[in-house]
Amino acid sequence: MVPLLSLGIGLLLLLLWARYKGIEYVLVHHRWIFVCLFLLPLSVLFDIYSQFRAWVVQKLHSAPLQHSQRVRYIQAQVREWKKEGQKTYMCTGRPGWHTVSLRVGKYKKTHKNIFINLMDILEIDTERQVVRVEPLVTMGQLTAYLNPLGWTIPVVPELDDLTVGGLVMGTGIETSSHVYGLFQHTCKAYEIVLADGSLVRCTPEENSDLFYAVPWSCGTLGFLVAAEINIVPVKKYIKLHYEPVRGLKAICKRFTEESEKKENHFVEGLVYSLEEAVIMSGVLTDEADQSKVNSIGNYYKPWFYKHVEKYLKANKTGAEYIPTRHYYHRHTRSIFWVLREILPFGNNPVFRYLFGWMVPPKISLLKLTQGEAIRKLYEQHHVVQDMMIPIKSLEKCIETYHSDIKVYPLWLCPFILPNNPGMVHPKGDETELFVNVGSYGEPQTKHFEARASTRQMEKFVRSIHGFQMLYADCYMTREEFWEMFDGSLYHKLRKELQCSDAFPEVYDKISKAARH
Repeated sequence: MVPLLSLGIGLLLLLLWARYKGIEYVLVHHRWIFVCLFLLPLSVLFDIYSQFRAWVVQKLHSAPLQHSQRVRYIQAQVREWKKEGQKTYMCTGRPGWHTVSLRVGKYKKTHKNIFINLMDILEIDTERQVVRVEPLVTMGQLTAYLNPLGWTIPVVPELDDLTVGGLVMGTGIETSSHVYGLFQHTCKAYEIVLADGSLVRCTPEENSDLFYAVPWSCGTLGFLVAAEINIVPVKKYIKLHYEPVRGLKAICKRFTEESEKKENHFVEGLVYSLEEAVIMSGVLTDEADQSKVNSIGNYYKPWFYKHVEKYLKANKTGAEYIPTRHYYHRHTRSIFWVLREILPFGNNPVFRYLFGWMVPPKISLLKLTQGEAIRKLYEQHHVVQDMMIPIKSLEKCIETYHSDIKVYPLWLCPFILPNNPGMVHPKGDETELFVNVGSYGEPQTKHFEARASTRQMEKFVRSIHGFQMLYADCYMTREEFWEMFDGSLYHKLRKELQCSDAFPEVYDKISKAARH
């Protein structure tokens, strides 16, 4: 009784203080209070609902039966739009705050919203080694379904809530991408509802132009209603090797060497300063030294990037065995390291043991409740960018980042980029090794200014024939955008499929002017 009374008094005092200071003041300067009291519990309830729904659908085997009906409803909406005179562009009806991107598209309020309720796994074909899924299936949902069956997808992008549709229409990457390429390169087929309401299937052999044009198009060629993704056998553990490296040249050299080894199933680098990093390489295995098993995904465990940092501080190499699904989602609990700015005490052992099971808050809920003041604060004092560059330019890139934004850690993830048609491919005629450089956090340079600094980064990336992930703030002009990306096939398909009256151009969906 006494603890409950004390808790009640504490909450009452907190509410009185919040009323005195003002809700906006509390949300901006003490956001953790709102996150802990409201967003974390809501996130848990949302997860319970989503998992229960997926379990029921799986047990009843209802997804394949309902899929055709749902697709016909999408086609009917598109045909109704045509019948009404095509007065405005179309877009998906999914609320902008519900995406993982930190920004919300302004176009949702002015475009015709086509509602796409497609969130189920449709079938697994172990003979063809493919899984067929709907676009709103998440990475957490997919690994929870496949791993117990002995399978996985070759590239499992970080964060549980990333969807197949977002990863196809945008892009996705993971530490196995130096073997398999980007998420799009592991897909075998797409099913698309076009601007005239027709349903088409595209593969590298059938409607191949559309197949190669869809990735990075951000829903401006049609509505994705299903995708077939390669699956590969999975093993119980990943034996992960940690190597602290000092000196920028040595960091880039060791990272490149490990990325070029195809016997490494996974390669990742965390750069903690201009001269300090930990390079990780991993291999799948069913055998493990149980004394070295680290279930890093358990809620009470340290955040992964802090765990890795221990090897740097101790200046020693090490190896451990991580359960495979724990590894796939190792950065989820701390949203890489973004959560440290929202919950500064989130990695404290006491908080982890008492409340870690509720972490992380849903990114969509953070966006929904951030308000204009927080949005502007993040826009001017926060960087979330992923730049994809040829690995030969890594040293120059880290130096440029250090000079322009000075955000650490940096996330390094290697990938092979084949010379396929589409918006993104190497400058030359052959497959090339690239690296994704992820920067997430508050810049430490005194001269940082969001627009000018980001434009400087974009200019550098264009100069070395790299690419910017389109979920992030893009300050490029239209001309600069199409200098970075190859629009030849994309514009050809836009014309052939009569998209100009149906969907905005991709630039008009992802530029900073189109988002807030």
